[in-house]
Amino acid sequence: MKQIDIDDELYQYIASNTQSIGESASTILRRLLNLNGDNNTTVAANNQNNETASQDNIDDSPQTDASQEAEVVTPVKQTNANVFNILNKEELAMQKGVVGRFLFILSAFYRTHKKDFSAVLEIKGRDRVYFATSKEDLVNSGSSMNPKNITDSEYWVMTNSNTTRKKMMLHEVALCLGYTAEQAEEIRDYL
Repeated sequence: MKQIDIDDELYQYIASNTQSIGESASTILRRLLNLNGDNNTTVAANNQNNETASQDNIDDSPQTDASQEAEVVTPVKQTNANVFNILNKEELAMQKGVVGRFLFILSAFYRTHKKDFSAVLEIKGRDRVYFATSKEDLVNSGSSMNPKNITDSEYWVMTNSNTTRKKMMLHEVALCLGYTAEQAEEIRDYL
């Protein structure tokens, strides 16, 4: 198998188009470049006979019809969005402390579920509001909230809680965005 270096933006694009957990980058690219179905056997034969032939197909396809590629991407993101496609354990490990990882995971949820992310506003504690659309809303809802912006979003989260509470919050976010209990537990354990 050949390895190629890609920039972060391209990596995020490929990852955001994953349709199932564990799907390989090659499978995603084949689908996006319309090299699946009947063409898979042709591509596999080309790979065995001439590895560069399939690489040429991959390099040429996105440049020839970018508008068709954009049409394929939109439905995939809406119907099969999955935070596991965005979360990169190496990037997660580079975050500073529990709060950094917490915000990183929430940001991945937001990028994956922009349309549905407002559902997190319903997640609340007995006496505290956990999420809001402005820093002021969190500050006004209680004392010692330490609100932080969820990167690249209009949402804010309360971060002045212990790690156990943050894990519970991540678990609740996953459940309200449609993940199974098992997936929610896996996400919680990323913290």
